[in-house]
Amino acid sequence: MAVIRSVIRGVGAYLPKRVMTNDDLARLVDTSDAWIRERTGIEQRHIAEEGEYTSDLGVAASRQALVRAGIDPIDIDLVVCATATPDRTFPATAVRIQSDLGVTKGAAFDVQAVCSGFVYALAIADNFLKTGQFKRAIVVGAETFSRILDWEDRGTCVLFGDGAGAVVLEAQTQLGSREDRGILATRIRSDGRFEELLYVDGGPGSTKTTGHLRMNGREVFRHAVQKISGVIEETLVMTGYAPDEIDLYVPHQANKRILDGIAKRLGIPQEKVVLTLAKHGNTSAASIPLALNQAFEDHRLQEGRLVLMEAMGGGFTWGAALARW
Repeated sequence: MAVIRSVIRGVGAYLPKRVMTNDDLARLVDTSDAWIRERTGIEQRHIAEEGEYTSDLGVAASRQALVRAGIDPIDIDLVVCATATPDRTFPATAVRIQSDLGVTKGAAFDVQAVCSGFVYALAIADNFLKTGQFKRAIVVGAETFSRILDWEDRGTCVLFGDGAGAVVLEAQTQLGSREDRGILATRIRSDGRFEELLYVDGGPGSTKTTGHLRMNGREVFRHAVQKISGVIEETLVMTGYAPDEIDLYVPHQANKRILDGIAKRLGIPQEKVVLTLAKHGNTSAASIPLALNQAFEDHRLQEGRLVLMEAMGGGFTWGAALARW
């Protein structure tokens, strides 16, 4: 039976020009290149310049995705931006991206699920396209996490970077088979009982300030492997695929140890894992589309390939998506 699938037509990315190495960080806090590499797998990260906003990063990534998709902005009718670092409290960063791109119809809004934001945004856009409410969407993950870091806390400031990635989705009729192109399944979850393990200690409704990121790294690690592995298994059960049928595993780039733990638990070989963590750090909602873009530029994202995406973020939130390129 024919079904509507959200097919990924194009992918794009943008990284700020400024690069901060581990040695640069060692001049700010009591740390070292060896300490950071051993515990996280990160070598460097990109940092937005003063006056370079989350929306600017998102617009640049979206423009590249649109060019690669061969789609004009006037044909887009939905913009969803996943971000935990919006330009302003309101309006939504997605609205500014919509305006700067020249998208003049449909709707634009933000999704706030921290590091899981891109998977959440992908699931939301997919549902809108499958119901026929919209035809083409841009899904953006964009972050300037450098603005909410405590640069005296070596446990967190060494982990994060800035960047943006985007995909263009188009509703297309498919056969309804296992070989369909497009998003095949999404699963999203949250559990607010774990809020205090990963959060920002500020906000307009509580402190009237932006605040800084705070994290209990040991506990986050413990939950991440279990929760992400579980939601991946649910997603695979929904579609009838086994882990060894996955062509490309594109995880949220949080920590090399977490990625290795999940891949080992699911039996996914390292050659199928897309890793950008070393050069980008943890870019929160931007990390999955940045990794997708890297895979595309490395010619690993070929038509027909089965791609698994996953993430976990503050809240806790977590989720997975399975798509055929």
